[in-house]
Amino acid sequence: MTQEDSALDALVRRRIRELRSAKGWSLDDLAARCYLSPSTLSRIETGHRRISLDQLSAIARALGTTLDQLVDSTAADDVIIRPRHDAARGRTAWMLNRQPGVIVAKLRLTKPAPTSAEALKVHPGRDWFTVLSGAVTLVLGDRRIVVEAGQAAEFSTMIPHTFGAHGGPAEALGILDQDGRRTQLRSLPEEGGP
Repeated sequence: MTQEDSALDALVRRRIRELRSAKGWSLDDLAARCYLSPSTLSRIETGHRRISLDQLSAIARALGTTLDQLVDSTAADDVIIRPRHDAARGRTAWMLNRQPGVIVAKLRLTKPAPTSAEALKVHPGRDWFTVLSGAVTLVLGDRRIVVEAGQAAEFSTMIPHTFGAHGGPAEALGILDQDGRRTQLRSLPEEGGP
């Protein structure tokens, strides 16, 4: 195997692992979707087993991608947006820009909104998000509001709040502060203002 082949092999294995992680899937989850055993899939991801074309095709199909996308060796390390998965909160975030200050992020939510009062957070500012698919439960104090695909929500973050998936996975787009802790939007204009 040449050095170039070895680099492509490592790239494909990394992409499989990252796509699986981005979906929040375990090895068992992906294995069931592509009809491979979890141990075979583990060996493929770690480089301890060669990948056959029929396996690669099944894995790509299960991950919702194409063979071309898995094997594209264009040097794109500076443009690839790597997901950050938080299994405990059931959230995966893709930071869609790299400039300091305000960050735009796509979120995938898989867990419902927490029900405990301790999960509610408060901070200065206003939050904004729009739901791209599925539905999101927004908890504002004692209120539980369902925000559906195509709808957006904006609210004062001084109200105790949290959010999560409603009835299944959901995807949303939010505007985040530089630490990625909260979404920020300009203050609402005064009544009668511009």
